[in-house]
Amino acid sequence: MRKTKNTSLDTVVTDFILLGLAHPPNLRILLFLVFFIIYILTQLGNLLILLTVWSDPKLHARPMYILLGVLSFLDMWLSSVIVPRLILNFTPASKAISFGGCVAQLYAFHFLGSTQCFLYTLMAYDRYLAICQPLRYPMLMNGRLCTILVAGAWVAGSIHGSIQATLTFRLPYCGPNQVDYFICDIPAVLRLACADTTMNELVTFVDIGVVAASCFMLILLSYANIVHAILKIRTTDGRRRAFSTCGSHLTVVTVYYVPCIFIYLRAGSKSPLDGAVAVFYTVVTPLLNPLIYTLRNQEVKFALKRITTGR
Repeated sequence: MRKTKNTSLDTVVTDFILLGLAHPPNLRILLFLVFFIIYILTQLGNLLILLTVWSDPKLHARPMYILLGVLSFLDMWLSSVIVPRLILNFTPASKAISFGGCVAQLYAFHFLGSTQCFLYTLMAYDRYLAICQPLRYPMLMNGRLCTILVAGAWVAGSIHGSIQATLTFRLPYCGPNQVDYFICDIPAVLRLACADTTMNELVTFVDIGVVAASCFMLILLSYANIVHAILKIRTTDGRRRAFSTCGSHLTVVTVYYVPCIFIYLRAGSKSPLDGAVAVFYTVVTPLLNPLIYTLRNQEVKFALKRITTGR
């Protein structure tokens, strides 16, 4: 059990200092450019996917592409919550963030991140129905049901973000105020609390770690059934294309889930690797999603061609 820090509770923290990612000073400009380019490419790539799905009648009426459009929307906002603040770490600008700003960032991060977690699970379930239950797919997954499921994911994500932000900031913070991380996130902020955080760490373990691990296992189960169905495809080319698509999807899901599980199932850890690991699911995954789900998808590529040629 964590004990209360020996610090006067009369002192109230009004802002936090985000220390950011540890880096050699001579690489500051290079890292600034790298993350700036990643942010621009992430926004442009996901905006292109979103506009393509929205403008093509053949795509926005199908559940698979409704989910893909929502994923792109989430990626744009998630990247905007994380990366600009991360980029500031490589500039002379102030690293301070107000107490309210820290609350808002933690809420937004967990709201968007958990919604994305549920969305990945829905996308895997959609692919399972399409490949393993092709005749019943139009009845089991239609546009109306897909919209209801997406709305449920948003509501669940909002509840999750509210719970985590409330539990984290109900604790007293009386100094120090330096967050050894690049954003306001639960493990890093809790280390500054002037109270026992055992209950918070338990809730974090259950509400984030276990839920994320459960979603990941459901995704793996869906793809295991998909692989079993693919093996029944008689043509070699059909099997190769199906395996290639599933492999790409599993790659991006693994890049998202494994670092997330690594961090939140070890909520009390102070590993210096946590920041580097978190970059994968907060920065890299939103960049990879438009590449993975576009380059491997012929229908999206044809839709892009129709839009660019004005047809």
